[in-house]
Amino acid sequence: MQFLIDAYEAIRDFLELGGPVLRLIAVVILAMWILILERLMYFRTGLRQLIRSTYEAWEARPERRSWHAQQIRSQLISQVRINANQGVPMVETLVALCPLLGLLGTVTGMIAVFEVMAVTGGGNARSMASGVSMATIPTMAGMVGALSGVFLVTVLTRTVKRRITFLEDRMTMDH
Repeated sequence: MQFLIDAYEAIRDFLELGGPVLRLIAVVILAMWILILERLMYFRTGLRQLIRSTYEAWEARPERRSWHAQQIRSQLISQVRINANQGVPMVETLVALCPLLGLLGTVTGMIAVFEVMAVTGGGNARSMASGVSMATIPTMAGMVGALSGVFLVTVLTRTVKRRITFLEDRMTMDH
């Protein structure tokens, strides 16, 4: 139990050190990870079921060579693609937002440093330290969030592409 209390206090202190922009970055990263985890769980359950039912619907067709049949095949594949890509553009947007919010944190932290310099004349390094940490910590947090998101967006898009290609290859025109 003491471990949880210590972890909570460390996170609280870190968020206070980074200023209000760091809290916003934390919310954005949390939302991004929730969407990523939702997509990964969907790929393991719902997408597999959708691909299976789409393939079975195609296999149940008595005729697959005509232009009309090919249009139905394209529609079925497009529906799977839309369902698979749902939420991925939002994750990409949140990934792109992370470094921008980090930059905003840098600017607000430097404004705090300049305010201290204007009031104290620039001689008090201790009072400037909180502004410097408010400038650097959000930048670091934004970059860490963006890097983790970029990696996982790549995993998501490659998984979608691979599953759609697999479905296209299985849905043959024979019959």
